Amino acid sequence: MPKKINIAVTGLNAIDSPGPGIAVIRGLREAKSFDVRIIGLAYESLEPGIYMHDLIDKTYQIPYPSTGTDSLLKRLEYIQEQENLDVIIPNFDAELFPFIKLSPKLKEMGISTFLPTESQFEERHKINLPDFGKKYNIRVPHSKAIFSTVEIPGLVQEFNYPLVVKGKYYDAEIAHTPEQVQAYFTKISNKWGLPIIIQQYVKGTEYNATGLGDGKGNAISIVPMRKQYITDKGKAWGGISIDEEEIFNLTRHFIKTTKWRGGFELELIKDFSNSFYLLEVNPRMPAWIYLSVGVGQNIPEALVNLALEEKVEPYTDFAVGKMFIRYSYDMIVDVEEFHKISTLGEL
Repeated sequence: MPKKINIAVTGLNAIDSPGPGIAVIRGLREAKSFDVRIIGLAYESLEPGIYMHDLIDKTYQIPYPSTGTDSLLKRLEYIQEQENLDVIIPNFDAELFPFIKLSPKLKEMGISTFLPTESQFEERHKINLPDFGKKYNIRVPHSKAIFSTVEIPGLVQEFNYPLVVKGKYYDAEIAHTPEQVQAYFTKISNKWGLPIIIQQYVKGTEYNATGLGDGKGNAISIVPMRKQYITDKGKAWGGISIDEEEIFNLTRHFIKTTKWRGGFELELIKDFSNSFYLLEVNPRMPAWIYLSVGVGQNIPEALVNLALEEKVEPYTDFAVGKMFIRYSYDMIVDVEEFHKISTLGEL
């Protein structure tokens, strides 16, 4: 009989720009190597995952990363007293750094993680992507960070329009004029702060690859997909698993040269000369991670076993031509549940 373990998962905002949490939990629920009790960790009381009681056994609110590691650690100490957690899986870029910093303390508390190292997390930032590409011999579009709108007129000396305006954590917009750059600069910086990253737009077909590295240069899993439907926020609302050898080679190269530790997503684009460019490295599992389960590579399950220092054999094959199609539906919940998570911080 599989052992029972307690796993805490963040990223429960299953909205139009969803966090990965619910998809990760679905993978954990289908794990064959362990039985699981799921503890949700939420930032806001309207995150839909809080009320998905068929997936999540109990939810606790935690403080925003901006409040610092001390308040987060204090809250996790309380949760650990109640739940005896074995593993925590954080799923947002903005929260990863605090969890990476706290991982030794969490280990002392009996909580395992399997996260990138601090240096891995820092060097793949959008602001550092040009240097990252040079260091690891990966083709990336030209980009630069700007800190003020006064830098916008001078962009024509380095970029051709259209270009992409990106936030340091999330959000990206394609700008065709300096006026659009200015509008997107204001919009995104008001939400995510500075700097804003300007990236040369590459026209082509969008692809993604998710996977899992063991921290020693070995690929435990690689699952490539082609986007089939993209929302106005640039999120994949549908995709299909593909067998693209160049994506496999690029992803293996990424894992081997960086010795990547943990889950990740590579955002790629194939231009009209059939060259692949790396647009972003997301240092955690993506919101479409359940496709990996659907094609026969349960990345959330494998990540947990690596966190628990279990031996994990690399996946060797997967099903090509499997599609994921996202959808929305309305849940009906009692307002008392909303009041309880809002006032007590747990449900």
